[in-house]
Amino acid sequence: MALEIADHDLSEEQVAFREILRRFFEEAAPISEVRRVMEESGDGFDEKLWRRASEDLGLAGLAIAEEDGGQGFGLKELGLALAEAGRCLAPLPLFASAGLAARSVAAVAGAEAGSWLGPIAEGRAATLAWVEAGGDWDPAAVEMIAEGIGGEVRLTGAKHFVLGAQGAERIFVVAREAGSHCDEGLGLFCVEAGDPGLRIEARESFDLTRPLATVVFEGAVARAVGPRGGAAPGLRVGLDEATALLCAEMTGGMQKVLEVAVDYAAERFQFSRPIGSFQAIKHKCANLLIEFEAGRTASNGAIVAFDDADPERFLLASVAKAQCSPSYPRMATESGQIQGGVGYTWEYDAHLYFRRALACRGLLGDEGAHHDRVTRMVARGSLEERL
Repeated sequence: MALEIADHDLSEEQVAFREILRRFFEEAAPISEVRRVMEESGDGFDEKLWRRASEDLGLAGLAIAEEDGGQGFGLKELGLALAEAGRCLAPLPLFASAGLAARSVAAVAGAEAGSWLGPIAEGRAATLAWVEAGGDWDPAAVEMIAEGIGGEVRLTGAKHFVLGAQGAERIFVVAREAGSHCDEGLGLFCVEAGDPGLRIEARESFDLTRPLATVVFEGAVARAVGPRGGAAPGLRVGLDEATALLCAEMTGGMQKVLEVAVDYAAERFQFSRPIGSFQAIKHKCANLLIEFEAGRTASNGAIVAFDDADPERFLLASVAKAQCSPSYPRMATESGQIQGGVGYTWEYDAHLYFRRALACRGLLGDEGAHHDRVTRMVARGSLEERL
């Protein structure tokens, strides 16, 4: 019997929407198709699948306001879509485009957001590039200078660990005004993929289902998104929203490795009985369920907090990432062990989820970085209360 996991925080409409998504991904993106794209595609995603997801289901603009050309739903619905995509490792730029790029643009662009978000909602893939050679996920560490006066801006330098760059039509880049430091002077700029001053260098990624790239700018022409030099507050909001959404995607993968482990334990017989009847395997499966529920609860809490504009939403985003970052790799490892020696072979899918888990662990900061951030935020709040 298949594992059934109860939902306590979804409305009837959201449950129905999730079931539609699950059927769509199971039919359009089975693991055989994921492997085909992984081996054959140069950009890491299936353009036909992305077009169907964007046009038929509206996933590209799910959390973009209607007045900006999107579907007008919240992060909760986008989180459901990302969880289902993460559950099957769907070869889509959904997180890069709708999670990273769109959320940052929406938070930075203000009244002009529609002109930037409309194409994203239509399915024109985009991504966000801000991490530089030092590998620091904090935008305050950006050193790239936006050279130029007025509307004519040129960018020179390199951005690393860029998701979905090979298939993006627009790359949103974080750069700063000359002479500025930390959050001061940060701006968001848009570079078209066809610009002659742009070069995309594919990098070998541990996660074979999600390619990374280094994007090199050699005097690339860029347009400012929102006010120049004043993007830092919006960027931080967008990146925190993306962190919560990444956790939602991770919980989809966590659910899948739990389901596979339980199914295998019920089907694999040893000594004339299913291995799931042995105490040691029961304990492993129970621990997997505990890890999953903890991650799902933290992720849902962060996403609901953003939809409700809860004052603690930024804290909860880091709590969710601090929980999911170690949990997903642990679950993927345990699931592989329950499947025995075959779980580590190329033909089985356990290693693909293990690779995704490790890649997600470091993306947007690992658990150590977010534990430190939670500590600083709680300490700052306590100090403000005493004052």
